[in-house]
Amino acid sequence: MTPVALALTVLLAPLGSAAVIALFLRRQGTLASAVSLAAALAIAVAGLGLALGGDAYRFNASAEWLKLGSFSLSLGFKFDDLAALMLSIVGIVGVCVHVFSLGYMHDDEAKARYFGGLSIFMFSMLGIVFADNLFMMFIFWELVGFSSYLLINHWHERAAPAAASRKAFIANRVGDFGFLLGIVMCYWANETVNLSELDALAAKDGLVFSALIPLLLFCGAVGKSAQLPLQVWLPDAMEGPTPVSALIHAATMVAAGIYMLCRINVLMVPDALTVIMWTGTATALYAALCAIVQSDIKKILAYSTLSQLGYMVAAFGLGSLAVAHGDHSHMVAAGVGAAMFHLTTHAFFKALMFLGSGSVIHGCHHEQDIFKMGGLKTKMPLTFATFTLGVLAIIGFPFLAGFFSKDAILYLAYAKNTPVFALLALTAVLTSFYMVRLWKITFLGAPRSDAAAHAHEGGLTLTLPLVVLAILSVFGGYTALYPKIFSEVFVLIPIAHGTDHMVILITSVAVTVIGAASALVFYKSAATDSLGAKSPGLFGAFTALQFSFDRGYDYYVAKVQQRFALFLNFLEQIFLAGLIVRGLAGIVGLVGLGARGLHVGRLNVYLYWFLLGLVILWIYATEIF
Repeated sequence: MTPVALALTVLLAPLGSAAVIALFLRRQGTLASAVSLAAALAIAVAGLGLALGGDAYRFNASAEWLKLGSFSLSLGFKFDDLAALMLSIVGIVGVCVHVFSLGYMHDDEAKARYFGGLSIFMFSMLGIVFADNLFMMFIFWELVGFSSYLLINHWHERAAPAAASRKAFIANRVGDFGFLLGIVMCYWANETVNLSELDALAAKDGLVFSALIPLLLFCGAVGKSAQLPLQVWLPDAMEGPTPVSALIHAATMVAAGIYMLCRINVLMVPDALTVIMWTGTATALYAALCAIVQSDIKKILAYSTLSQLGYMVAAFGLGSLAVAHGDHSHMVAAGVGAAMFHLTTHAFFKALMFLGSGSVIHGCHHEQDIFKMGGLKTKMPLTFATFTLGVLAIIGFPFLAGFFSKDAILYLAYAKNTPVFALLALTAVLTSFYMVRLWKITFLGAPRSDAAAHAHEGGLTLTLPLVVLAILSVFGGYTALYPKIFSEVFVLIPIAHGTDHMVILITSVAVTVIGAASALVFYKSAATDSLGAKSPGLFGAFTALQFSFDRGYDYYVAKVQQRFALFLNFLEQIFLAGLIVRGLAGIVGLVGLGARGLHVGRLNVYLYWFLLGLVILWIYATEIF
């Protein structure tokens, strides 16, 4: 099979699965889940075959879809090492989530619809991975948002998931509007949005650079990757099924924004990169502060995801800042490399922890409050062991996956921007604090509820994916274990031996130890939230910070947008509907009324009007001639 045919198979397999489920298996959940799992396995196997095939399986292929005058829209594939890495992540995590879903959604009455939604999402995400131009990427970008809406709203009979799905959809539409404007501006400036053609133009110094184009395109990443100020949708998206949170809102869809930035790095200019860098840094710190006061296990992980996505965005901006200093290729590659490296390791350990939280929720009979758990170490030993590895990976415990990718970003920040380095190091302390807090309260001590006391480990479908992802969370940071084609994507700044090396190493270990030790000491008793009990002012401040954006948006909608809408409605009723539409109709009616009054049916009256007309015509003719 040719590479193009194999890529088409990978792309169309989930679409075929979704179609079969929607048309024939809507009431046959077990069979629908088998079809969806088969498609996910096909994606993983064929995708890894493509990814590991080397140069022989790297290609560009496209076909014209739409032509309007000189404008042409093509659909095609750009399959390089970056796409190969992303395809492998989507395939591996997708299979793990599908297998986990077999057990987690076993008794769900709408299981067929759920697995159909997963297949639609896989098709949409793969379209982004393969897209060779920004218009095609935008089409699948919107499909990913639609898929997310469907899956968050899976339990649509409940008010909370329905509201959360609408919020996610609207927030993403705001970012996607900017993304679309950026695509249009890019085409207007460069007469192409094909990624390979943009690369060629940049190599020939024929690319039109503007800060507005990358910043508008970045709006798409702000929405999908939930960066400030559009981060409000992601915590609420936890209302969807937990496997959805693992696949979409931790490992793949939210990473699409980072992938897109890496795809368009040739368009970047220093001013835009500075904005991107500070947006990511602010998001990382903000989300970490919000995570400290959460009690819902999934929302802690959601804010953690926001924070880690901020790390990736900051890394991209940091690595590319050297554009202003001339060393374009190396530093752009360093930003892309550090961001993609952390994206890869994060996909493994965050998917592991989300699925681990799903195992906990399933074992505790759908309890999500960590303060009503406890004692799960002995009740759920396999979940405890794998979740522990995930926690150690994210806090940067030495020689686990997160240790290497986090250090790459910290070193990049240390080399390029000291204030950003300090803020990201502080964020790392907070990450270690809230993750150890989550781990200790959930798994250690005595059970604090009847649900925790009767917790139990799930079956093979719930535990096998945890083991696979735990292994990847341990070894995923060792780039020497990756095939050459993958490791070459992780182009990083070489860590110099000596002072710089020691600074980063000491900082990395110190932030991990300080945060973890603080959590272990501070949360000696897990019955209540110690931060809220001992420091109510600080707890209240962090809680207010969490809801500050929602309150701001609520105020804007109620006090600004709604009043402006009422004002426009007033103008419409008075001027458009009243003065223009009804006013003109009234004038015509008056003319008609007057005209009717002239027709009285008397010959002498018509004669008088005839004579008056002659006089007026005579006067007019006299004036002219």
